[in-house]
Amino acid sequence: MADVEITINGRGYTVSCDDGQEGRLKHLAQYLDTQVSRLASQMGQVGDSRLLLLAGLMIADELTDTLERLKTAEDTVQNLRAERDAVTSRLQASESRAANALDGAAHRIETIVRRIDAAQAPSAAKSDTGGAPNADSSTTP
Repeated sequence: MADVEITINGRGYTVSCDDGQEGRLKHLAQYLDTQVSRLASQMGQVGDSRLLLLAGLMIADELTDTLERLKTAEDTVQNLRAERDAVTSRLQASESRAANALDGAAHRIETIVRRIDAAQAPSAAKSDTGGAPNADSSTTP
């Protein structure tokens, strides 16, 4: 444990804290002293206890506001994640439908190509020979 000297409203205090937390404790004490000094300048020196009580209430109010904003931010993040998940799901479904449509179109195109090839095969054989018998087959020994 470490002992730290802090000053609040002009009075010194020795406060213990865990080792390594001295800087944070000093920072917090400076913040509290700022709040107490602000109250003292507005209200006058109404006693350390009253000033510390009022400063504590002001800090608690700030903390409550901050926690409410944090809760709102967390809710917003949660809603955005839910929306993202819904959009992702819709996108995946759309991609699946598009892939199925493309597969179906490719299958139909392949079927049409086979039909065209099959329809052209007999006419291609006729055009190769020109309708005349093959020269090799017309030769007789």
